[in-house]
Amino acid sequence: MSRIALVRYSRYLSRLKPLPYLDRPSFLSSSAASCRDGDCQTGPPPIRVGLTESAGRAVFATRRIGSGDLIHTAKPVLASPSLLSLDSVCYLCLKKLMGSAKFHDCGVSYCSQECQENAKGFYDVETRADWSSFVDYCRTQNFKYPLMVKRLSCMIISGALSADSLDILQPAALTSEMISKIEDGYGLLWNAFRKANFKDEDVAFLTKQWYTAVLARIRINAFRIDLVGGSCGEDLLSLAAASVEGEGAVGHAVYMLPSFYNHDCDPNAHILWLQNADARLMTLRDVEEGEELRICYIDASMGYEARQTLLSQGFGFCCNCLRCQSGD
Repeated sequence: MSRIALVRYSRYLSRLKPLPYLDRPSFLSSSAASCRDGDCQTGPPPIRVGLTESAGRAVFATRRIGSGDLIHTAKPVLASPSLLSLDSVCYLCLKKLMGSAKFHDCGVSYCSQECQENAKGFYDVETRADWSSFVDYCRTQNFKYPLMVKRLSCMIISGALSADSLDILQPAALTSEMISKIEDGYGLLWNAFRKANFKDEDVAFLTKQWYTAVLARIRINAFRIDLVGGSCGEDLLSLAAASVEGEGAVGHAVYMLPSFYNHDCDPNAHILWLQNADARLMTLRDVEEGEELRICYIDASMGYEARQTLLSQGFGFCCNCLRCQSGD
């Protein structure tokens, strides 16, 4: 199988001067300059976020990065399990639950006591309301992103996040039909909090405008989490093959720094999830200093027409990368 065919992602769009917010703690949880044969060296990431004339924000290498090297890791700002995986993954970090190694709390499970304690704030908020109508709406409509807005709302009420946490991310362009469906979800979310007698000041942020805006950002910046297992030193192409051939999708997550990576149908970087929703960005080939790092938002093994259609309809842009220019 070709390297291009191994690169599979389900990622929703994000788009030369340095940007100051790269230094904020929320952008990077950790980083590694190299990671070979299980020997992961941590340190400042060899990257910077800059602006381009054609694609807005972008991520650039600050030095040469070797093929297969770990560029950096990133913890999600927001992660949520899919409805189908609720009983099989950790309710916080999305790690697959093995056997009896579970910590239970009011109908959900965690992989560790640490995850259970870290989720306590927003989950205490969540358990105060009846979500049956909202969940039925998501299940019937096959919607996944409103579930993330529900979790985000509970995190805001608990004080874990602020209402403007995702404002820096690029929003999707929504059609009138999308907005109409969004409003249905907003009403159900609002009613769940209202019927649970939350104070007005606790849910003051939860306006229709806020709900629509944050859903537009989640829709275009959320990554589908496909767990492939393995370890930091495992062969890169083996992990990529696992992400293509396995059925490890367990939920979705939003990150800050990974959302600034632009798309390329022949990318030089790859995003992987091994055990949980913590992301690993790795190179697929040697990257030179100053070169832009790009990932592929879709299944890169698709043909030209299929890729262009999916990128246009799902992400709102037509790809003009070198591969697409060649018609491949």
